[in-house]
Amino acid sequence: MSELFDAVDALVASRSPLPSAEERKRLRQAHGLTLDDVAGALKVRRATVSAWESAKKPTEPRGPEREAYARLLKQLAELYPSSEERSAPVPAAFTGASEPAEAGSLSAAPAPEAADTTDHENTQAPAPVTSAPAAAPRPARTTRTSSTSRRPGARKAAPTGTPAGGTDPRFENGPLAVVDVEDGQVLAYCTGGLVLDVPAKSLPSLVDWTLKEAKLGQPKLSGPGKDADPLLVLTEAALERYGLPVTLTEQERIAGRIPEGHKVIKQLTRAQWQLTKRGFGPWARIYRPAQGSERACVQLCIPSWNALDTRHWGEAGQLPPADLARLLGVYASRVMTPRGSTAVTGLELMTALHPPTRASEPDADGKRTSEHNPGSLGKDPVDCAPCEAPDGHPLLADLPRFHVRGPAEKLFEEAYDWARPMTDAECLRRNLVGLDVNMAFAAGANGLIVGLGAPAHVKNPVFDAKLPGSWLVDLSHVDLSRVKVAKDRWAQLDADLLPSPFTPTGERPEGPAWYATPTVAYAVELGYDVTPIEAYVRYENGRYLDGWYTRLRDAYLATMADLGVGADLAPADFLTAMDGYRSRDPQLAIVVSAIKATVKGGLGKLRERPRGEGWKPGEPWRALARPTWRPDIRAAVISRTRINLHRKIVKHAAFTGQYPVAILSDCVVYAADGDSPLDFLPYRDGKPLPGGFKLGINPGLVKHEGTQTVLWGEGVREQFDAPALNLARYIKDGTVTGVDGGE
Repeated sequence: MSELFDAVDALVASRSPLPSAEERKRLRQAHGLTLDDVAGALKVRRATVSAWESAKKPTEPRGPEREAYARLLKQLAELYPSSEERSAPVPAAFTGASEPAEAGSLSAAPAPEAADTTDHENTQAPAPVTSAPAAAPRPARTTRTSSTSRRPGARKAAPTGTPAGGTDPRFENGPLAVVDVEDGQVLAYCTGGLVLDVPAKSLPSLVDWTLKEAKLGQPKLSGPGKDADPLLVLTEAALERYGLPVTLTEQERIAGRIPEGHKVIKQLTRAQWQLTKRGFGPWARIYRPAQGSERACVQLCIPSWNALDTRHWGEAGQLPPADLARLLGVYASRVMTPRGSTAVTGLELMTALHPPTRASEPDADGKRTSEHNPGSLGKDPVDCAPCEAPDGHPLLADLPRFHVRGPAEKLFEEAYDWARPMTDAECLRRNLVGLDVNMAFAAGANGLIVGLGAPAHVKNPVFDAKLPGSWLVDLSHVDLSRVKVAKDRWAQLDADLLPSPFTPTGERPEGPAWYATPTVAYAVELGYDVTPIEAYVRYENGRYLDGWYTRLRDAYLATMADLGVGADLAPADFLTAMDGYRSRDPQLAIVVSAIKATVKGGLGKLRERPRGEGWKPGEPWRALARPTWRPDIRAAVISRTRINLHRKIVKHAAFTGQYPVAILSDCVVYAADGDSPLDFLPYRDGKPLPGGFKLGINPGLVKHEGTQTVLWGEGVREQFDAPALNLARYIKDGTVTGVDGGE
C-alpha cells in the first residue's frame, strides 16, 4: 500500500504549481542565487534553469526536478513575498500570474542572455519599470500642538508613481530623510512627498528618534544579508540646530573629521553612542554594539562637508530638501542606500548581494551558527599573488628600494590610452566621430568568472580560459595583420592602424608578461597558440559580480527610461532621444552620473591604495584588511572590458576597412565624412554588424560621444606638437585645457 501512496505522491508532485517565469527569476535573485547555484542543487544544466526563467518562452520542469524546483520556489516566496503577497498567504504566489512592480523599485529585468555571448552584453529591453517621482514643490506638513503626543507627520499626497517608502512596515517611511529646519521646527523630508515632524533637541535624541519612531531603513538585498541602516542627510540649518559646524576648517577637511573633543561627540559619548574609526566626518556612522541580530546604527550624510562629491553628484548638495530626498531616494531604491562615496557604495553593494556568512542548518539542539556563504569572498582577506600586488605592498618589501618592476614581474591590466597619427585618407575626411561604450566596465563584469579564494602557484600550466588568474606568457607572436574573426574565417588587417589588445598603451608586447585570463583567452580566440610559463590561478571561483552587474544595469536602464531613452529604440530614434536627455530632468541625470560612478568607483576600491595615515612602502594599509581588497578581480574586469572593445574594433575593421584614430578607456574615435555614428556604422536593414558596434542604451552598446572636425584635430595636435595626441579625451565638446605629461 505504501508503494501506491508513493506513486500517487509522485504523480501529484509532477504537476506541482509553479509561479510565472518572471517570478521564478525574481525569487532566485532575491536570495542571491545564480543560475549555476540552482542548476547544481537540482542536478540539471545551467541552460535548463535559464529556460525555466525565460521571459519569452519559458519551459516547464518535469518529474522529480519539478517537485524540487517547486519546493525551492515556495521556500523563497516565504522569505521574499512580492508586494501583493505581503498581506496574503504565501501559496497565492503560485498562481502563475505575473506580479506588478513594487512602487519605487524595479521589476525583474530579463536575464543577461545576449546574442553576442562573448561580450556578455545585454541587448534585450528591460521589463517595465515604475517611473521615478516627478520633481515637486516643497510639501506641506501637519503641525503638532502637543509635544507629548507628537508622532511622525502625516503622509502628504505624492505624485502618481512616487516611491513612497517600502512595504516592510519597519521601513514604511523609506530608506532616508533629509533633515532641515523651517520656522524653528525640525522637519525630516522623506521619499514620496512625506514630511515628518522631528521632536529631537540634540543629536543623540535625533539618533534615538530615528531608530524608535521614524521607521526609516531598507530591507536587505540578499537572504543572509543585513537590513540597511537609516540615512539622515543634514542640511546647513540642521547642522546649526544640532551644534555642528556648517563647513569644515582646512585642518578638519584634511583629517576628514571634526576633533574628538567636539561638544557634539561628547554628547554622543554620554548617551553611550559610538563612532566608527573614521570618526565624525561627512559620512559618520553612529551606533551601539548589536544586541543579537538587532542593530542600532544611523548613518549621517553631510553635503556641506563634501559628502556628495560634485564630480559624481553634481549640484545635488545645493538642492532643496524635498528634491534632495527625491534624488537620493531614487538612487537608494534602485541601487542601495548610500553608505559613503559612490565608490564605497559600489563596494558595499557587492557585499550586500553576497554576504560573507550565513546561518547554518540547526544542529541537534536546534542552534544555528555562522558559516561561510557559498559564492561570497568570505569574511577573511586573502593574499594576492606577488605579480598582482601594487607597488609598496608588503609582499614586495624585499625588493630593492628603487626597483621598477617590468611586465614580466607585474600584472598591468588597465584601460586603453592609445592614439596614432591619421593617414592621408583620414585627413581628407571631414569629421572625427566619437563612440562611447555604455557602462563599459559593468558590461565587462557581466558573466565574468572571478576567483573567490587564494591563488595557487603553478609552473608550466596548460592555459584554461575558464580558470581565473594571472598568467606569465609571451604574446608577442600574435600578429594582428591576420586574425580569426569567426569560427572558420580569417581576416587580413593593417596591424599598423590597430592597437595591441594586450597592453593599455596599444604597443605590441616584446616578451613574456603577466596577463589576466580574459586577455590570454583573446589571443587564443584570434587563432594563436599560447604557452604560459607560470600562473597564479584560483580554483575556487564563480560569477561573483553577476548580481552586482544586474542591479546596476537595471538602475541605469530604469533611470534612462525615465529620461526618455528606452532600451528598444531604433538607432536614429536613440540618437534623437540621447540629444539633451539631461535637461529633461536634471535631478535624474545626476542619478545616472552617480550610478556610473558607483560602477567605476566600486571596481577601483577592489585595489584601493594607501590614503595617507603615515603609511610607508612595505607596510600594510587599512584596505588590505578587507576581504573585498581583490586586485585580481579588478584586473580581470578591466581586461575583459578592454578585450570587448578591441573585439568590436577588429570586427568593424574587417568588415568596413575603417580603423580608430584614438581610444581612451571606453571611448573610440573614427574619421568619417558625416557627423553622426550612422554615417559610418554598418547597419543593414536596421541590423548592426554582428559582434561590432551597436547603438543603444544597454551596457556594452554605444552612444554618440561627440563630433569635431578633422581640421580641429590636426590643429590641436599641431598646437601641442603631438602627432599622436589622444583626441578621444577632448572629442566630447572640443575643449582642450592642456596636455598631460603622458602625451
